Order: sequence, then structure tokens, then C-alpha cells
Amino acid sequence: MAQSKHEKIERNVFLMIVFTLLTVSVGGLVEIVPLFFQHSTTTPIDHKGNKLDVKPYDPVRLVGRDIYVREGCYNCHSQMIRPFRAETERYGHYSVAGEYVYDHPFQWGSKRTGPDLARVGGRYSDEWQRVHLLNPRDVVPESNMPAFPWLDRPVKADDIQDKMRALNKVGLHKYSDEEIAAAPAALEGKTELDAVVAYLQGLGTAISHFR
Repeated sequence: MAQSKHEKIERNVFLMIVFTLLTVSVGGLVEIVPLFFQHSTTTPIDHKGNKLDVKPYDPVRLVGRDIYVREGCYNCHSQMIRPFRAETERYGHYSVAGEYVYDHPFQWGSKRTGPDLARVGGRYSDEWQRVHLLNPRDVVPESNMPAFPWLDRPVKADDIQDKMRALNKVGLHKYSDEEIAAAPAALEGKTELDAVVAYLQGLGTAISHFR
């Protein structure tokens, strides 16, 4: 009895692999490619099309974000509020795509050992954030977050201009030559702690009026 097309594919490992990869690739393209052409995912606008006050990170926040990534903060903190009542009541307005147009790569995370940080900007004072980073138990006795006392050291600023130029090439960032030239001066006298606090204090503030 002649084999059907399905049987031939199922019995041939090579063909099975090829068709599986082809199917997954087509499905992925159909899901992902349209997002590159949707206005809401490539420009800083909210869910209603209103323009958001989102700008590329200034030098201090840019360095703070890099330190956030270096220290692995994304392993315990997400930056993505889902459109569920339990989350919006606790953290604020759900996240919208336009907020992340200058975030490369995104820091959405996949685990919440600690709270979501998508709307943490402005919720606490700079001093609270400093103390919390240096020793979390001083402000939250039951916290299991590790301390980061080494952040109280001068920030590394010798590569900030290269970072800004690179972001101009790969993302939607539009740093001017003047902004790039002034970047080292903006970091002068700053500590890594200052940079991380500045980064955290800016998170979620673009649509803070929706809270």
C-alpha cells in the first residue's frame, strides 16, 4: 500500500525537522513582522494614540540602566505591568508598547522575586532609593534583596560617547553631536549609585498621569 504524504514526512527525520522549522518560522514571522510596521510599537504613543513624553536616556540614566543590567536586577524584577486588575491596582497603569521604544534591549523580565518596577519612578525619594540599594533591610526589614554597597563608587564614563553613537545606529535614538560631546561632563562627579537612582526614578513616568 502506497504511503501517504504525511507518513512519508513522519518516517523521514530530515523532512520532519525541515517542515517543523519551516512551520515555526512562518508562524513567528506572521506574529512578529507586523509589529515593526505598527505605529504604536515604533513611536512613543500610548494605547489611545496620544504622544508620550518619552525621550532617549540622558547620559546618567543610560549608565544607570547599564548598571541595572550588569547587576542582574532583571532576574528578580520585571518591568511589564499586565492589563489585569490585580496588577494595575498594585503597580499602576498597564504597560504600553510606546514606552519602550528607546529601551534596547527591553528589561521586561520574566520573574518577580521582587516587585515590578515599570512605574517605580517618583514613588520613593532619591534618598530612600539610595538607602534601599545600599542595604534594603534599613527601609524594608523583611526584604530578601541583596545589598549593593559597591555602587557608591565613581561611575565609569570613558565609553559613554561610544554607547550613545552605537544606540544612534541600532535604535530610534537621536542623540545630537552636541549631546554626545556633553555626555562626559554630565557624568562628572557622579557615582554608580547616582546613576541607578536616576534610572529608577525615570521608570514609568511617561504616562504617570494615568495613575
